Amino acid sequence: MCADINNVYCVGRNYRLHAEELGNKVPQEPLIFLKPSHAAVALDKAIIHLPQNAGQIHYEGELVLRIARDYVPGMSVEELVDVMALGLDFTLRDVQEDLKKKGLPWTAAKGFKNAAPLTPYIAFPEQEELDATDFTVRKNGAEVQRGNVKDMIFPLQKIVDFIAARYGLGKNDLIFTGTPAGVGPVVSGDSFELFWGDRLLGTCIIG
Repeated sequence: MCADINNVYCVGRNYRLHAEELGNKVPQEPLIFLKPSHAAVALDKAIIHLPQNAGQIHYEGELVLRIARDYVPGMSVEELVDVMALGLDFTLRDVQEDLKKKGLPWTAAKGFKNAAPLTPYIAFPEQEELDATDFTVRKNGAEVQRGNVKDMIFPLQKIVDFIAARYGLGKNDLIFTGTPAGVGPVVSGDSFELFWGDRLLGTCIIG
């Protein structure tokens, strides 16, 4: 599922409580950064190896959209997206904080190998189901994050329009749409389970 990925766009600080838990200002427009496509890895009973001796690593659970066709102005999200997944945006938090202080891009903190695990895709639901369904992250069996598109600062339509207008948006691009509150550290041996409602979509263990 990861072989045909093109661009991997990510939205930072798209949930108010997450921005506040890290001491960041709530953005006035979408904050976009990128991960290399080779950061993506299947989150399907996988053992995922992360960088060693790079300081604290945090998990960030997210809803991920896959773009089905090249964007044309005026397209709705429903026309543009065919499937979605849940993902983890792994972050070298100490590295990121240092980069932020220096005013530098976040690539070194966000773009390493295996930094973007993805569950298998599921069909992109109607808006009613999106609004009614929470996604959750469980770490070592305990729920640590719960998110819903209704809680996003910038809705999905705003995100796709914003990215397309500034950077382009085409077939097989991915969009990590932001993480809710509850991010935290990762250590070797931790297990993660990602749920869409009551449906388990993917699991992994940190090697």
